[in-house]
Amino acid sequence: MKVHILDDWSNTLRHLPCFDRLKGHEVTVWTDHVEGPALAERLKEAEAVCLFRERTRVTADLLEALPGLKLISGRGAWPHVDVSACTARGVAFASMKPAEVPNHAAAELTWALILAALRGLPEQMASAKAGQWQAGVGRTLQGKTIGIYGHGRIGRLIAGYAAAFGARVIWWGSEAGRARAAAEGGEVAASREAFFAGSDIVTLHLRLTPDTKGIITAADLALMQPRSILVNTARAGLIAPGALRAALDAGRPGLAALDVFDEEPLTDTGDPVLSHPRVIATPHIGFVTEEEFDLQFADVFDQVNAFAAGKPVHLVNPEVL
Repeated sequence: MKVHILDDWSNTLRHLPCFDRLKGHEVTVWTDHVEGPALAERLKEAEAVCLFRERTRVTADLLEALPGLKLISGRGAWPHVDVSACTARGVAFASMKPAEVPNHAAAELTWALILAALRGLPEQMASAKAGQWQAGVGRTLQGKTIGIYGHGRIGRLIAGYAAAFGARVIWWGSEAGRARAAAEGGEVAASREAFFAGSDIVTLHLRLTPDTKGIITAADLALMQPRSILVNTARAGLIAPGALRAALDAGRPGLAALDVFDEEPLTDTGDPVLSHPRVIATPHIGFVTEEEFDLQFADVFDQVNAFAAGKPVHLVNPEVL
């Protein structure tokens, strides 16, 4: 099959063991991001398209322009794919939802951002490089209260890291999530207000769904302390539009450590959140490790091979067959 891989920005996949799974196919790897007619033009010969997480949206207009497309292969949830349009066009969409295995890469980056924020690592590194030596005084993690919003796989990993560092953990989230946390011996905040007001660090670990979109409100952020830190390595859309910038301007929280943004890739250095003096940021690298890529794309490429062999797996729209 003519297989096109989108949005491999770092040109990583062809150098990983999983890439060998596409032997026998005609493979094209795109290392930049385009949309609209330019995307349709580059995919006009594609029979199968492999998606790189949620970096490209699959719309009805795009599918209409690709009459030769037979398969879209992805992994995980699919808020970026118009499944109805795929079905209407006769395009199979395969996406494996991984088993209950935590994403260690995302949890590790979360912890790195927490430490970087507390110790002022971006400023200290820039100061040392500039020959100015120390730049201010950091804070110790031991004894701090970490509020974890979302009792899921990554949240549990963060709680384990916190225990190792001598930090206290409090939980908040859905009623079911709070019940799970309590059943496992975790400390659930007395109220939503107590969670935000009582946490030195709040870290978000929720999936972005219609129910969780904008779930963190301006009122929540206003409860945070002036020296507190908000960490978001999940999805920017969990925070109500405009609420984070306004909260940072008001000084509550005192700092945000972000890996996700409303628009990605974000290359505008003047973006009011990215450029905010109270923000430290990474460019959505929570899942960007060689090990995580190899794990995820082994599944994506296996779906291509299964479809090519006439035995498709993980079809979201099996009715197209």
